[in-house]
Amino acid sequence: MAETLIWLIAMPMAGAVATLLLPRQSTPIACVTAVAASLVAGTLLYAVSEQGSLSYEIGGWSAGLGIALRADGLSALLLMMTALVMLASSVYAGTYFTKAAARARFWPLWLLLWTSLNALLLSGDLFNLYVTLELLGLSAVALASFGGKFAAVQAALRYLLLGLLGSMMFLAGVSLIYAGYGTLDLATLTLAVEPEPVAWTALALMSAGLLLKTALFPLHFWLPPAHASASAPVSAVLSALVVKVAFYLLVRLWMDVFADLVTPAAAGLLGVMGAAAILWGSWQALRTERLKLLAAWSTVAQLGYLFLFFPVLLALPPGPARDTAFGGLVILALTHGLAKAGLFLAIGIIQQRSGHDRINELNGTAQRLPATTFAIALAGVALIGLPPSGAFLGKWQLLAGSFASGQWLWILVTIAGSLLAAAYIFRVLGHAFGNQSYPRHSVTIAREEWPALILTTLAVAGLGLAGAPVWNLLESGA
Repeated sequence: MAETLIWLIAMPMAGAVATLLLPRQSTPIACVTAVAASLVAGTLLYAVSEQGSLSYEIGGWSAGLGIALRADGLSALLLMMTALVMLASSVYAGTYFTKAAARARFWPLWLLLWTSLNALLLSGDLFNLYVTLELLGLSAVALASFGGKFAAVQAALRYLLLGLLGSMMFLAGVSLIYAGYGTLDLATLTLAVEPEPVAWTALALMSAGLLLKTALFPLHFWLPPAHASASAPVSAVLSALVVKVAFYLLVRLWMDVFADLVTPAAAGLLGVMGAAAILWGSWQALRTERLKLLAAWSTVAQLGYLFLFFPVLLALPPGPARDTAFGGLVILALTHGLAKAGLFLAIGIIQQRSGHDRINELNGTAQRLPATTFAIALAGVALIGLPPSGAFLGKWQLLAGSFASGQWLWILVTIAGSLLAAAYIFRVLGHAFGNQSYPRHSVTIAREEWPALILTTLAVAGLGLAGAPVWNLLESGA
């Protein structure tokens, strides 16, 4: 079963090469690849739940000499979310891009991005993490600029420069770790790292680079224009997955490899930055006039909730309370990924049908596009954190952990952020259900509407009503 790990990387890579060599058949090749890779991700999730963590040494070389791939409960869950988002977005992209030339250029980059995401989530050493992080950034920038519009290219160039800066900082930290400890294997470093200047400096450099890639306030300024200017399927993946894997690396470094170095003051700083991201991102989302820009600012805010967990987890003693809070963090991240991807896909449908995404001119959208409007409403339930969404479970654990550790500020920020989210979601729905009348007709769900509906339904009903297995799976390889 360990061979499943290499297939998760090889399949999208082979699909990327095939779409490059056979551009006329690129769409069916990409869709078949997406289905196959999703099935493999589901197989891995089941295997980890049954057997615990899995590892695979490419070429038979041991860790430190070769490339080691590892999967535990956390990485298996993120790989499954990646597969679901990429599969749904691939189906949507098949109808979104109508010109053959555009599809021929799009699919190789798209599958290369998927390859990079899977390889990053499976990498077992710091250097491979750097390589996959760089490949992910380059493919994401190329997709963000896809279409050639001036605003998209300008935002993508800013994204590229800041992404390269973040990568260089991460690489500098990796170099210090290798000079100080002679290994880059994560499992070995977990036992070898000690509180000393070389480790502190390396952690600070790698964290700064990842915070820039995660777009945590005040390093967020590149995200709204990049996500709002990209095409709908690309925006969905950038928001749901690309920034999320940078956060995943921060979690691995802070709570696993460098756990002995993390101090309450450092975790508190991340919490303060996360709180500022929630309030500022939510306020900007409430003020913006464009629906897609609202979704982009919402991403800034929603990422802030994830960083509130750092000071909470550090304040809780090891045991069931901390494990439960960590499960809340993961389920909140998964819910945001599914909901935000579905929201961007729904916005793309409105843009294509209406020719714009101006919020004040959405009157009658609920009558013309009822299924799309319902998907936006479901995404709103998840972003606000209303029951029965997975975000409700995640925020509940955040509030419970904050109360148990006496950190009242995070409780106030979480409540304020949820109220602001409700305000900007209901503002959109209020315009969508405007009084402009259209002739009544039977409700039919178009092919391009299904991906958004499925993703948002999974965020609300899937993770909300069946979230218990997530906590159980996180124990695998903990």
